[in-house]
Amino acid sequence: MTEPLDLLTLGRISVDLYAQEAGATFLEPQTFVKSIGGSPTNVAVAGARLGLRAAVVTAVGTDPLGEYATAKLAALGVQTRFVGRETGGRTPVVLVALADPAEPTITFLRAPDAPDTAIGPDAVDDATLAAARVLWMSGSALATGATAATAVRWMEGRAGTPHTVLDLDLRPDLWADPSEATAAAQRAIAHSSVVIGNRAECAMAVGASDPHQAADALLARGVAIAVVKMGADGVLLASADERVVVPPIRVTVRCGSGAGDAFGGALATGLVHGWSLSRIGELANAAGALVTSRLTCADAMPTLPELEAFEAGAASAAAVLEQAPGHA
Repeated sequence: MTEPLDLLTLGRISVDLYAQEAGATFLEPQTFVKSIGGSPTNVAVAGARLGLRAAVVTAVGTDPLGEYATAKLAALGVQTRFVGRETGGRTPVVLVALADPAEPTITFLRAPDAPDTAIGPDAVDDATLAAARVLWMSGSALATGATAATAVRWMEGRAGTPHTVLDLDLRPDLWADPSEATAAAQRAIAHSSVVIGNRAECAMAVGASDPHQAADALLARGVAIAVVKMGADGVLLASADERVVVPPIRVTVRCGSGAGDAFGGALATGLVHGWSLSRIGELANAAGALVTSRLTCADAMPTLPELEAFEAGAASAAAVLEQAPGHA
């Protein structure tokens, strides 16, 4: 019998091309590095790199880029048994420029009916879906095509089952009307045990941008753990019995893309292992920080030994700074 998955994600996949020149726009000469991306894909890779049995439910085209994306997933440790291939479909491409490394310029070459928007509920058997220790849903998966209906159906089927995670992942360009994003988020929240979002995403979903008020609103809707990302102020993790604020780790940013997905893979790892809120927050924050110091998303995801070494180095640097004369 196949062992249950630790992490199952649903939705977008793409072939990503990252410009290597910091400070350069698409108008300037650039050279690109190839990888794969899409938030659910990156979260699955991040979890796999941290030792989870991870799979992504997605679809690619029957083009050479689809072959590359599937092979790359396998090379990074993600199970590919739920990666479909749409005859005649085109695998999406994403271009990333680093005019501002902290806020990269991202251009999506993606048809509205991309293969990963047409995933039906039978893509995964009921037993596998029920046994997955973490089902990870991205808010972007709720926006388009058959995949949106599948996401809701799967979440409804797991209602009350830990851990069903919703990353609000607001992408305004995917929604014709902001109210549609709010309605979809609220429906999904009702079937989630963990919800993650930044201030803007929480404001969209529950009408509160203050981190503690947003956490209160999510908990009141039945969520077991609310995670509110606060940017330079760190991250808030809240349950009915505990509330923890984990400070950020300062790094020199190479590429800000992918930090949230690294955070997600580490958070899923903590949920699988039953870690405390503070430990989950610490590891997830460190994962996000480390990935921003690297160029790509999927290929940048760290192993657990890498992440623990990075945490130790960051802690040592913080201690030295704290002891420096004149430090406030």
